[in-house]
Amino acid sequence: MTVEGMLKTAIVNIGRIVTGDWRDPFSSGDAIVATGGRIAAVGSVSSADLSDCDVVIDAAGSIAIPGLIDSQVHNTFGDYTPRQKTVGFLESYVHGGVTTAISASEVHVPGRPKDPEGVKALAVAAMKCFEHFRPGGMRVWAGSIIMEPGLSEEDFAEVARKGVWLAKAGFGAVKTPYDYAPMIAWAKANGMITMVHTGGSSIPGSSGIWADHLIKIKPDVSFHVNGGPVAMPDEDYPRLVNESNIALQVCTAGNLRTTLWIAELVRKADAFDRLLVATDTPTGSGIMPLGMLYTISHLASLAKVPPEHAIAAATGNNAKVYRRNSGFLRVGRDADIVLIDACVGGSKQDALSALANGDIAAVAAVVTDGVPRFVGRSRNTPAPMKNVRVAECRLPMEFSSPAH
Repeated sequence: MTVEGMLKTAIVNIGRIVTGDWRDPFSSGDAIVATGGRIAAVGSVSSADLSDCDVVIDAAGSIAIPGLIDSQVHNTFGDYTPRQKTVGFLESYVHGGVTTAISASEVHVPGRPKDPEGVKALAVAAMKCFEHFRPGGMRVWAGSIIMEPGLSEEDFAEVARKGVWLAKAGFGAVKTPYDYAPMIAWAKANGMITMVHTGGSSIPGSSGIWADHLIKIKPDVSFHVNGGPVAMPDEDYPRLVNESNIALQVCTAGNLRTTLWIAELVRKADAFDRLLVATDTPTGSGIMPLGMLYTISHLASLAKVPPEHAIAAATGNNAKVYRRNSGFLRVGRDADIVLIDACVGGSKQDALSALANGDIAAVAAVVTDGVPRFVGRSRNTPAPMKNVRVAECRLPMEFSSPAH
């Protein structure tokens, strides 16, 4: 039985609803209803609204947030990473609250092609392979064309017609990073989101890319602007914040000191919309199912960013930059919802206070497309303090997660 897009699911007794919008971070009410894979109601719901629900989840006072969007994931094909020789990493990220992953290009595919026809074929194949493949219920937006010398404007138009909407610079055999400028312009002209490796070289074949390069080539997103894993010189950061409109993505697998400084710079410049959270995994830094939550806790506890704003940088900000329908707990948005709480044994009583304290939050339930993927506890976090449970289920299915 396929349940995606078919269930009517309600979450009730929510302690607080975090919207994903840092400018308006909280919604009133204590319930969310999803139907047809979209959010149908946020706030208060009547008993009549619940009467025909297939599943009702009792949040027990825990906090609802949008599903986290990891906007830099190194997928290949299937739920497998050759870099770490691991199967099932994407499904494991769902247990870290990640409901959407966005390709950083399929650069880790063994023997990846580097000629124009090859990079076009790789991007289209990856996009098509993930159109209906949902590891653990996660949506993976795959298929990012890797910019290589020899690509023409018509090449970008061709793959865009086939559905590719991501383009990545930073691993091509160009003479200098400035040579990416025309390709980025062609990609943008064809409606694509353009992303550029930032900082020092991360793998053989890549090169250092600094603020001067970025300002001149004008991508949409500076990938791992805090270093992936090596950061730019300090003097480049004020320039990038104040002399461009580029989205600034900070990653768990980068320089933590620089992450905290970038958060300070964008807040001073009233440019918090440009701050994006991602992991840049799985790479040499490994597999990080809780990477998004760790970076949120770092921003909240060390940079003193309000935790609901840090959550927005990992949800709504990513959704706006990448033009996705997820990332917000609003009517009409994708029904990707995560319940979080303070962990058993911690010193705080709710998830936001725990994150501000530098703790990880317990993931108590994940819903994607309106379908509960697990309810009760994550296999990757400590147990929640509150008893989040399936209160009603009118289907012959079990959504509660077993203890580890």
